[in-house]
Amino acid sequence: MQDVGFLLIPGAGGSAWYWHLVEQDLRQRGYGAIPVALPAADDSAGLADYAAAVVSAVGKRKPRRLVLVAHSLGGFTAPLVCKQLPVSLLVMVNAMIPNPGETPGTWWRDTGYNEAKIEQNRRDGRDADAPFDPLFEFFHDVPQPVIDEAWAQGEPRQSDAVFNSKCDFARWPAIPIRVLVGRDDRFFPAEFQKRVAHERLGVSADEMPGGHLVALSHPVELSQRLIAYAEASRTG
Repeated sequence: MQDVGFLLIPGAGGSAWYWHLVEQDLRQRGYGAIPVALPAADDSAGLADYAAAVVSAVGKRKPRRLVLVAHSLGGFTAPLVCKQLPVSLLVMVNAMIPNPGETPGTWWRDTGYNEAKIEQNRRDGRDADAPFDPLFEFFHDVPQPVIDEAWAQGEPRQSDAVFNSKCDFARWPAIPIRVLVGRDDRFFPAEFQKRVAHERLGVSADEMPGGHLVALSHPVELSQRLIAYAEASRTG
């Protein structure tokens, strides 16, 4: 049985591949790593189904200390998993932080995302009316070989169904929760993420280099951050 295992929830599209570089680095350092594939393309799947997929991925691999890591849309699955597994530490990485009963579809309005994004675009001198460009928003700091690999796989389909699914939890678990923000995130501006973390979790977010897909652009530094969080929570 491994002492510490990291359970890695992806964002929209539900691809476990998103975490493959972080998984590799964690394993090389002697830690357990379980990247999860979510039923993102299933038009009948809601957040409860996403949580069930995460729980199923753990199977019989029960590390003594389980660290749950959620990226982007995966933040909505995280509190549901915490109700079902003995999670020791929760880390939200460029994540959507839900309120109890909220849906991913209403999160954008509830958090004031659009206003924050427009303001960030203004500060950065970007055209707020420009068409959405995934290369600009997501892959601007990802190495070209990784971009090529992602493109070769094709974009994973994300059903709209989950955006109408309520996040069915009453309160956040009484465990350490850390929020890690990519300071170069063009999709979820860093200052916006910090505000939401403070308002909803009472947590001061930490920053690291990287954009929204930080597990692809800065995998080694991200795994080091995750390990540091795990070790600090052990002694703290």
